[in-house]
Amino acid sequence: MMKRAHKGTFHKLSPKHLGRYVQEFAGRHNVREQDTIRQIESMRSGMEGKRLTYKVLIAKNGLASGARA
Repeated sequence: MMKRAHKGTFHKLSPKHLGRYVQEFAGRHNVREQDTIRQIESMRSGMEGKRLTYKVLIAKNGLASGARA
């Protein structure tokens, strides 16, 4: 599924954010057999109390991969 998304949606998977991509697809895989409402509920409960700011998203991580900083 992740390989297909790389070809179709995410044309470049940055090493800086690779862990986030993996977590996203693992989460999708784990709820694939639930109906849509249950999937949305589990996604909402997983996001509750968490916040990703732009500043944290673009922070330098020390990788020499050419990822934007």
